[in-house]
Amino acid sequence: MVKLISVMVFVLLFLGSCSEEKKVIQPTTAVEAQKEQKTEKETNKQEKIQLPQAKAQKKEPITETLVTFVELGSVKCIPCKMMQPIMADIEKEYGSKGVKVVFYDVWTDAGAPYAKQYKIMAIPTQVFLDKDGKEYSRHTGFFPKEELIEVLKKGGIK
Repeated sequence: MVKLISVMVFVLLFLGSCSEEKKVIQPTTAVEAQKEQKTEKETNKQEKIQLPQAKAQKKEPITETLVTFVELGSVKCIPCKMMQPIMADIEKEYGSKGVKVVFYDVWTDAGAPYAKQYKIMAIPTQVFLDKDGKEYSRHTGFFPKEELIEVLKKGGIK
């Protein structure tokens, strides 16, 4: 029991020491998150990572949101970074078909409440909500695009 408590204290201290200064980060679209990741690589200044606020798409026709694909991860997590191009592809290919893609960086103060709201245990976690906002599917870890598309189809996306 003492070992368990010691390990938990160590983990909490480690996570606390890894946190950076507080930043306000808004949910972003997958394309914007991917662009920000490329900018990070080019400038090599991780401490200045700040995801831009989600913006309405101008080129694609506005449709009713049938499925909301919520990605809970971090811009500093390797599997999460691997999901960014997939999120961008889904947004480009299915955005006009009723899929809304939302990304929350749960390793920030702004994103942490979403980790609690969706009760995630690990990142990345993908949560799929129907048009009424009710969760119909969930996946934890890297999610290949082909499998993700099958989940979208179960939500009524063609």
